[in-house]
Amino acid sequence: MTPQLQQAIRLLQLSTLDLKQEIQDALDSNLMLETEEEGAARESLNGADRPDATGEATGNDADNEREIDAEASGIPDDLPVDTAWDDIYDSLTPPLSGAQRESSGDNDFLLQRGSSPTLHDHLAWQMNLTVFSDRDLAIATAIIDAVNEDGYLSSSLEDIHAGLEDDDIDLSEVEAVLHQVQSFDPAGVAARDPRECLLIQLRQMPAGTPFLKEATLLVKDHFDLLAHQDRNQIKQALKLSDEEISSVNRLIRSLHPHPGTLIAEAHPQYVVPDVFVFKKNGHWHVELNPEATPRLRVNADYARLIRRADTSEDNTYLKNHLQEARWFIKSLQSRNDTLLRVATKIVEFQRAFFDYGEEAMKPLVLRDVAEALEMHESTISRVTTQKYMHTPRGTLEFKYFFSSHVGTAGGGECSATAIRALIKKLIAAEKPNKPLSDNKIASILSEQGIKVARRTVAKYRESMAIPPSNERKRLV
Repeated sequence: MTPQLQQAIRLLQLSTLDLKQEIQDALDSNLMLETEEEGAARESLNGADRPDATGEATGNDADNEREIDAEASGIPDDLPVDTAWDDIYDSLTPPLSGAQRESSGDNDFLLQRGSSPTLHDHLAWQMNLTVFSDRDLAIATAIIDAVNEDGYLSSSLEDIHAGLEDDDIDLSEVEAVLHQVQSFDPAGVAARDPRECLLIQLRQMPAGTPFLKEATLLVKDHFDLLAHQDRNQIKQALKLSDEEISSVNRLIRSLHPHPGTLIAEAHPQYVVPDVFVFKKNGHWHVELNPEATPRLRVNADYARLIRRADTSEDNTYLKNHLQEARWFIKSLQSRNDTLLRVATKIVEFQRAFFDYGEEAMKPLVLRDVAEALEMHESTISRVTTQKYMHTPRGTLEFKYFFSSHVGTAGGGECSATAIRALIKKLIAAEKPNKPLSDNKIASILSEQGIKVARRTVAKYRESMAIPPSNERKRLV
């Protein structure tokens, strides 16, 4: 392959963020390249008052410069000061101004975000506000270090006790400090199991909370019945009516089984779409995102410096940069054209999805798009990897629209995405106390003409992080 073809293929498979970095590197290394915004700004300065070719100022500018030179001639180079800079600002670097940050390339707003506190930071802050002795402080530090991201204690008290440096500390002291840490925010933190986590949260509720006593008794003494949602056994154990059991269950479901996730806040991941899909006059249209790829051009001023039939080192240098700039712009245009063609063809194939949603998604493979566009499958694979389109149904990756197919009773095909949407819809409409089993879901789909096995239903259900029927069962 030629270097030009290799460059075009490499640009084609880059994501939007990687492509921006590649374009910036090309702008920094090739003096012939410039963005259209930079070129327009440079051309707008051509009509302004500037020094002439000899470097001498003209008009009022020359008079102003002579006045400034006259004033500056009476000012000594070094003015007397009382203190030296190093006496006040010893080894400190002054903050960069906005222009300096831009010139240094450090203008990414994501780098200027404040880091969110972690769960350990939150617990350590409360620990420092609590009155602890030195021994208890060491124990509390060890306990907090053993708390995982979900807020549970990941080590046993015996292991924490064995890891302490002070051999005089008793295990009962460790347990006493644990109870103090469990009173920290968020409620339920540092619990050893889900049962203890729920009990801690119930104990911190106001005494007048309705059905608090019954909920505490259920979690404390009949947690297995609660886990299996055995309504009849719970009624016998607590001597409650169906309505009272439903109220107790609602109170327990208001608790948080993973308290650590309330504090641990993940940074949002930003996705820049490559294309926009929108409906206009009853037809779906696809447009490239102009912010994703800046428009480049050749710097006309530098291009005019090239002299024909000149083999000097400087002229050869300019010629090489000009040729590289043209290749890069051509590769970039080829990438954009291919991206737009593939996105348009995907929208044509999946028009029903854009009109009606996931249940109308058609089966589609890379070969279908490749044959329609007369391209190679490897090219379609590169285009659809890490590329996103902004649609009325969300920002979706190109790969999302490709899925395998399942045969139907009528001899047609149904995409895996549509089957997953149907399964999700059936589960969302099921009765909470009588959830649908995988066999039942397969039977319902079969009645609708979709031939799918029970294990296939289980695979699709697990891919959507939906638990099995026995875990979905709950009291109402």
